[in-house]
Amino acid sequence: MVHLLLVIIYLSFISLGLPDALLGGAWPTMCVQFDVPVSYAGAISIIVSAGTIISSLLNDRMTRSLGTGKITAISVGMTAVALFGFSVSSDYWMLLLWAIPLGLGAGSVDASLNNYVALHYASRHMSWLHCMWGVGASVGPYILGYALSGGGTWNMGYRYISIIQILLTAVLFLSLPLWKKRMSSGSGENGAQSRALSLKEIIAIPGAKEILVAFFCYCALEQTAGLWASTYLVRHVGMDEETAASLASLFFIGITVGRAASGFLTYKLSDVNMIRLGQGIILVGVIVMVLPLGELAAMTGLILVGLGCAPIYPCVIHATPVHFGAENSQALIGVQMASAYIGTLAMPPLFGLIANHITPALLPAYLAAIGVLMIVMCERLNKKPVHA
Repeated sequence: MVHLLLVIIYLSFISLGLPDALLGGAWPTMCVQFDVPVSYAGAISIIVSAGTIISSLLNDRMTRSLGTGKITAISVGMTAVALFGFSVSSDYWMLLLWAIPLGLGAGSVDASLNNYVALHYASRHMSWLHCMWGVGASVGPYILGYALSGGGTWNMGYRYISIIQILLTAVLFLSLPLWKKRMSSGSGENGAQSRALSLKEIIAIPGAKEILVAFFCYCALEQTAGLWASTYLVRHVGMDEETAASLASLFFIGITVGRAASGFLTYKLSDVNMIRLGQGIILVGVIVMVLPLGELAAMTGLILVGLGCAPIYPCVIHATPVHFGAENSQALIGVQMASAYIGTLAMPPLFGLIANHITPALLPAYLAAIGVLMIVMCERLNKKPVHA
């Protein structure tokens, strides 16, 4: 039964990744259909991100009230309804409306499942869990492409994925007894803490500020590198656009493959050392990017940055109960998710301004500055007493 529940958790994270790359792939067709500027995709993205931030901040209270199983089932159901709503939208304003439940659902399932796995499973499962997200994010565009190649429209791509989410929602509701059995055989979902903590109380916990800044930096670095890699390769390195787009995708492949490998490395290395290993590889990758070796250095550097990113996110999450105690982990992970989404929302556009007004050649320096701050915050956290 325990293994069946773990399979369901993995499937949930695949479903979490499925919609993430859909908007980018479908938007060139969508913006023409809705007769709106290309830049209007940004408003949809902002609403989704705002929803994830809000639901992440509220996640501690909701999970204590309903439990991880129900929160996951309801959240996946919300994303299923939102994706179906996208598929039947006939006006741009409808997309903005359906973006609200899409963001709220994604944030809730992300925070709840991350905490549950951190409390109940070994570190390797956390790495593989986030590898499953990468699988979902990779499969989503292929489903969209299948819909388009079969003579369909972008709507059918969204509908196919909404159907997958609806089926998973049914599986999650049917699996609720498994979550109850797991909880009755363990020490409880959130440890001894019976009261939800306020944001002020969470930030006052020793080490909370450091981990929030570190998580902000990690997601800012990952998203900035992913978003601007192609532009860097074209405008600074001199690659043609088609080649640059293909090579930029290697960054995400590096993360997915790296997380699969990280699961095996956790047999030998602790979460703290896995994080340090990833940070070191990122810095090496940034240095390689600026070596005067042309396209080879830029390509190799980006792949190394992707590989370095791989263990950090899952290992930071998995180490949260150790650093802050099982009774505080749900609250901390929810706020960490919110901090991560803020980093995702704020820092890539900031580099866009730098690239536009100065030069995209500053991408390695930008990544290095964020990376160094992340390392400083993590090391400050490591010096504080642990709770387990």
